[in-house]
Amino acid sequence: MAEPAAVDLTCCQIRRQRLLDVMQAEGWTRVILTSYQAVQWISGARFATPFRPICSLEASGELVLVAPHKVPDSHAADTAVAYPAKWLSTMRSEQTAAAVEQWLATTGNSVCAGKIAIEFGDAPMELTRRLGNVELHDVDPAMFALRRRKEADELRLLRTAIAGTEKMYRVARELIRPGLTEIELFNHLQTAAVEVFDEPLTGTGNDYRCNARGGMPRGDGHAAQAGELWILDLGPAYRGYFADNARTIAVTEPTEDQLTAWTQIMQVFAHVEATARPGKSCRELFDEVQAMLDQSPVGVFNHHLGHGIGLHPHEAPHLNPHWDDTFEVGDVFTAEPGLYDADRLRHGMRLENDYLITKTGVELLTPFPLELK
Repeated sequence: MAEPAAVDLTCCQIRRQRLLDVMQAEGWTRVILTSYQAVQWISGARFATPFRPICSLEASGELVLVAPHKVPDSHAADTAVAYPAKWLSTMRSEQTAAAVEQWLATTGNSVCAGKIAIEFGDAPMELTRRLGNVELHDVDPAMFALRRRKEADELRLLRTAIAGTEKMYRVARELIRPGLTEIELFNHLQTAAVEVFDEPLTGTGNDYRCNARGGMPRGDGHAAQAGELWILDLGPAYRGYFADNARTIAVTEPTEDQLTAWTQIMQVFAHVEATARPGKSCRELFDEVQAMLDQSPVGVFNHHLGHGIGLHPHEAPHLNPHWDDTFEVGDVFTAEPGLYDADRLRHGMRLENDYLITKTGVELLTPFPLELK
């Protein structure tokens, strides 16, 4: 597998400028990012979740990175420093305070001034109490919006993550049979993805059960039986970027009811590919699909139609009536119609594709088999 560049400095600069444009429009003098997703998005530096990095962006355009333990070999910051997140290989429980202290020392600010934007959903109290009496603003909505448009380096990472799912489904089709246990299949699928990535996964998805709507594999020796459907909704992450697509595989030859439900679901993908484009309402698309699947002679559809993917398994846009998003160029999203009937469908099925919104429509990112068998 050709290894994508760990950090694309050109793409990082593009993302930095997009955030600077927001800062100028909002009148923010500084943005402080503390979630590992936001830090990776702007600096290109990826850190494991137990550690606490900090990035700050000044209105002047200067980007400062405070890294745990050591400065990464590749990053897009103007200034990068490290704090001791471990002592003699033991992770420090007070590393958040150490990170903040290092950031204050690096930026030369014991007291901040002006309009400061932070991630309200992540910023630690250790940081906010040291900022003093300043005007704080929530950068989360802006960051979630900015992260929707995937730059070229992000698309490369997402395509690699999706390639992992293609291998996983190929292995699943070879192995699924009566008597196979969920934990056995799970182990084989993890191995398949690691072989594609040539490194450990940074996420794995959560639906591996047979004759069930979803869930992690049951470790009680639960084995597949003839006539059942095995819903696999796989989301391996590669270097922080999550794939998320589903296939349903029949343990033995599918029944007439199962084939009928499959045909109904396949019509949804044709509709999505014909109608999804910049400016299309995601809520409107959900309503159209709900109406289509409500006509199915078997099964019910009663969950979201899909969502964006990226540095988090569920991002905008939301194909869900609880949101009112509109498709934009650069969105990478899933469409996951399903039909469920515990008796007639043994338990049901869900099929899911990943798409990229282009200037004129959509690009299918998961062109591998959708058949039940």
